[in-house]
Amino acid sequence: MISDRFLIVVHQKTSTPGRVGQLLEERGYRLDRRCPCIGDDLPENLKDYAGIAVFGGPMSANDCQRLDGIRFEIDFTKRALDADVPYLGLCLGGQILARAIGGAVSPHPDKHVEIGYTKVVPTEIARREGLFEHATHFYQWHREGFDVPADAVLLAEGTNSFPNQAFRYGDKAYGLQFHPEITIDMIHRWNMGGGHRLEAPGGQPKRAQVKGWELFNEGVRSWTLALFDRLGLHPVRTLQSAAE
Repeated sequence: MISDRFLIVVHQKTSTPGRVGQLLEERGYRLDRRCPCIGDDLPENLKDYAGIAVFGGPMSANDCQRLDGIRFEIDFTKRALDADVPYLGLCLGGQILARAIGGAVSPHPDKHVEIGYTKVVPTEIARREGLFEHATHFYQWHREGFDVPADAVLLAEGTNSFPNQAFRYGDKAYGLQFHPEITIDMIHRWNMGGGHRLEAPGGQPKRAQVKGWELFNEGVRSWTLALFDRLGLHPVRTLQSAAE
């Protein structure tokens, strides 16, 4: 039986899955939203889910000794990989994936951040696979970056302070440094709550972020749908019809 449930892991009480959640719902998936950092449990039987997406947050993937929620998520990610369920890690979620498979996460040595739309350059492997045909610029909001673990494949590099932008582990797990889920409302909200971070090297002013959304939003939307297809997250009715 094909599942239409999709697990959404967020990190604050008010966090939303943004456009990624919207596009999944448009394809017929029912979202199961969990927030371990405020005490939500994570499911035991992952075969009940069509996929998993772990989103961003203000904490660090290195907070596993301080925050139970982050430690639970790293352990959970290892189980998810063993279950061979499609997994998408976004920013903090990508860093948690990196930590789960032996990679390091660290701040920039000169305290740079990456905030706003930046160019992302596909590697030769990603170009051959056509992974970045639809978009070249993605929204960023982070002060830490991940190393690419030894058994993972680097898919995209940055042109600014954070060189590693996307990797794949196996066939079904993707770690991204950027935020394909961003909406214009989220840009306004993040700048309201974290505008002080724009003063650090690498922070774009809000007006540049809004202009970037106007220029690149549709391309990122198409890119996200293409990634869903690559992960087998096709519209639920199409999958069910194919199975009948």
